[in-house]
Amino acid sequence: MSGFTVDPWDPGYAAALAVENIAEMGATSAELVLDVEHQPAAWQPVTPAPDAVPPATLLVADGVRRVDARVWVEDPGAPMPVPGIAASYAAGIVRCGPEGADLAAIEVSRTLISASPNTPEVKTPHATYHPSKAADASFEELSLALQRQVTQLEVDLAVRHRTESDDLLLVDGPLRGRTHLPRTVGYIKTHHTAYLPPPQSSVVAALAPGQRTPVFLMGTSWRRHAWYVRLPVRSSAPWAGVARCEASAELEPAQVVRLADAVTLALPPLAGVDYKDPRAPQNLVPIGGLEKLLRHHLGDARLLYRSLRTAALG
Repeated sequence: MSGFTVDPWDPGYAAALAVENIAEMGATSAELVLDVEHQPAAWQPVTPAPDAVPPATLLVADGVRRVDARVWVEDPGAPMPVPGIAASYAAGIVRCGPEGADLAAIEVSRTLISASPNTPEVKTPHATYHPSKAADASFEELSLALQRQVTQLEVDLAVRHRTESDDLLLVDGPLRGRTHLPRTVGYIKTHHTAYLPPPQSSVVAALAPGQRTPVFLMGTSWRRHAWYVRLPVRSSAPWAGVARCEASAELEPAQVVRLADAVTLALPPLAGVDYKDPRAPQNLVPIGGLEKLLRHHLGDARLLYRSLRTAALG
């Protein structure tokens, strides 16, 4: 017996909800400390200080994931097989500097995730899926377990490929799980929750391209510094071209203000363009290119699905 079977349903069904959204859902009343940089009543758009400089090297890290198949894992201690997912994921880093951008690293991995302690390793002619355990059998927890592996792979790559003391690491998505990395900023392209009160939220709408809000401290299920920045954009919609950046809550106010200025200077030249990317300008050019490359490296989804079904029969 193989120890698992493959569910015949399309593995993409019900998987469209981004894992970042799952982590942020319900976060409608965040803890806010608004006076990190300016008193709340004095909030206004911030232009980086005259002596601020962008980082000499910006490393952009991103990861992608794909559910290749839904599975059922045989578990002698359970009344019925336990649901799980077979997934592929990849992470990569692009190094952006004065000479342009180049690919620093790409790594691909496969995993079979379930709540069963008997989750098997699955070897096929095309890939090997390594077992890992989720806290429970819900699809949300399976997805979060997969996201934690993607995040860890990004962290591992970043640690291995950071060679300069003055570089800055930009990770696509929330900084959760990466707050311990030095000189690291999370980059959030879309907004699902209005964290700021109306007076401060109006400052976001008033930002000009290349400006940011004052830094604030926010806490949901975890704490981090944050600020909003507007990228070059043609639309006049209030939040068009706005991204949120996150940095470690452990930074001193002066440190995080310098970091916010450096990031605000670094991002506009990397902004996506709308005739190439419908998610422009927030989907930065290095992120968009890296995502395409990573998805290509995941391999043929249909081939992997067939190979998993064949392995299950064995």
